[in-house]
Amino acid sequence: MNNSLTDGIASLASSSIYNADTANSSTTVSMDDFLKIMSATMSNPSMDDSGSSGGGSSTDYMTSLAQYESLNTLMEMNKSLSASVAVQQQQEALGMLGKQVSLLDNGQQVSGKVEQVKFANGLATLVVNGKEYQMSSLSEVGEDK
Repeated sequence: MNNSLTDGIASLASSSIYNADTANSSTTVSMDDFLKIMSATMSNPSMDDSGSSGGGSSTDYMTSLAQYESLNTLMEMNKSLSASVAVQQQQEALGMLGKQVSLLDNGQQVSGKVEQVKFANGLATLVVNGKEYQMSSLSEVGEDK
């Protein structure tokens, strides 16, 4: 391969890890970027006195690749699980429309009927007595009286 370490780093700098325009701002390195960096590291001599040509053995690189892929898989599972939880929360919130609820608002108990459900960034909020509350502030749900 003709990739040098500087090509790998330049590629990484232009990837989504430094791109502020991406949909999510989490830091990610694509498999392509990872492989470019790994091949550049393997093809350039080590700067230390050990005399090894690539800075690590092929087993080290395969271990790194396996760890990278495992991490990538876990991140995808996390995205999927987060989406599933958001959908479940939305369905629960919609089921509370018209029900009598009690919520905690800065340590104070607030009761009222759920007038409206709003969604922002996939998360549901409840409108009670004209004020918007997070689902996490919910303490009690009952039937409309």
